[in-house]
Amino acid sequence: MDTESTQQPIYKRILLKLSGEALQGDHLFGIDPGKLSRISHEVSKVTKLGVQVGLVIGGGNIIRGSYTAGIDRITADQMGMLATVVNGLALRDAFDKKSIPVKVMSSFPVPGMVDFYDHRLAKELLLEGTVVIFVGGTGNPLVTTDTAAALRGIEMSADILIKATKVDGVFAADPIKNPKAERYTQLTYAQVLEQRLGVMDLNAILLCQDHGMPLRVFNMSRQDALVRIVQGEDVGTLIQAGVDNA
Repeated sequence: MDTESTQQPIYKRILLKLSGEALQGDHLFGIDPGKLSRISHEVSKVTKLGVQVGLVIGGGNIIRGSYTAGIDRITADQMGMLATVVNGLALRDAFDKKSIPVKVMSSFPVPGMVDFYDHRLAKELLLEGTVVIFVGGTGNPLVTTDTAAALRGIEMSADILIKATKVDGVFAADPIKNPKAERYTQLTYAQVLEQRLGVMDLNAILLCQDHGMPLRVFNMSRQDALVRIVQGEDVGTLIQAGVDNA
């Protein structure tokens, strides 16, 4: 049962990174209306606390560019970027149904459907309490949506980049294959790079490290996990500079 929290958030603005797979539910591909509703519900609880939310969505539930057999890599990546626009429209609809102010911005023009990305306008919208969904990655092939999330988080002056995954943080080994694998509560970016933990792609990690952007990895399927994070609870794994393992 949901309860309204009165605890004050420690972040004013967050950038949430969702994979396309977060929308597909139990199916191998596509968009699950139940997942859309749940994500919009979790985000709405955060906005009610006064937290500004930017969101980057992937497209892997529709097409995974780098794994599309028989199609040129550049073309496949372009198809993947278009898939993120589809997912952004679906999320916008879910937020609309909950009367949450929302705007979709694409890194490449999609006239008549979504707005073209303008970082100054995006910041203004966030200040007004509008959820801004960033689609299209960076607008370039060969660049992942992880890197797009790091870039948008930095451009939006977010307090933290929060990456949703299927597991409860960063582990020393694959927790699905090894249920006894150790979960890290805190890591430094140097440790992530040295141990090749695969939290995000290399470009994203380096961007966050160079710009002092904290990163938290968590399991979005846990009820109220996002709310707990913005309220300062130790959920998932926090990655930043100069913090030892715990």
